[in-house]
Amino acid sequence: MRLIRLFTTLLIISSGTSIETFSQDKVPVAEIKTPLGKILLSLDDRTPNHRDSFIELANAGYWDTLTFNRVIPNFVNQGGCPDTEEGFNDPEYLLAPEIIPELTHQYGAVGAGRDGNPEKISARCQFYIIQNPEGVHRLDGDYTVFGQVIQGMEVVEKIAKTATNDQDEPIQPMTMKIKIKYLSPSKIEKLK
Repeated sequence: MRLIRLFTTLLIISSGTSIETFSQDKVPVAEIKTPLGKILLSLDDRTPNHRDSFIELANAGYWDTLTFNRVIPNFVNQGGCPDTEEGFNDPEYLLAPEIIPELTHQYGAVGAGRDGNPEKISARCQFYIIQNPEGVHRLDGDYTVFGQVIQGMEVVEKIAKTATNDQDEPIQPMTMKIKIKYLSPSKIEKLK
């Protein structure tokens, strides 16, 4: 038994990974505080540019001045910068698509907004959460999904039921404060 432990330790050391790092891997989770409660999002490693962009904007406090500004029941709750008639053209806020076939627009999926550009470039200043229990699979392959709600879908549902104006904007502003937490995979599993 000691020989097996010694061999495992040597294997870990030779791979350049310390035992401490190996056992303490933590992953980023976004916590969105709204007037109606908290939503927790896991951010997917398969979309590293979208994940890192979301974290960068959260750490800079970017999202904290914005709202869920487009709420369409049985479709999505969209947050971040509002849509513009001219679309998105500020290079600082554009990202190449990271469309992963396994990441679909299922209930609770988190995706990056975009205008109708044929390159499917994301507006990193905008995200949405799928609120339709059946998913919205007509969006699959056209928009980058980069996360999933792991706790707080009841809050997403409450936001979807708020009164809106004719532009689908909540009459009572749905403000948000977003911070990034780092949790172990086992802790994330317990939250689901």
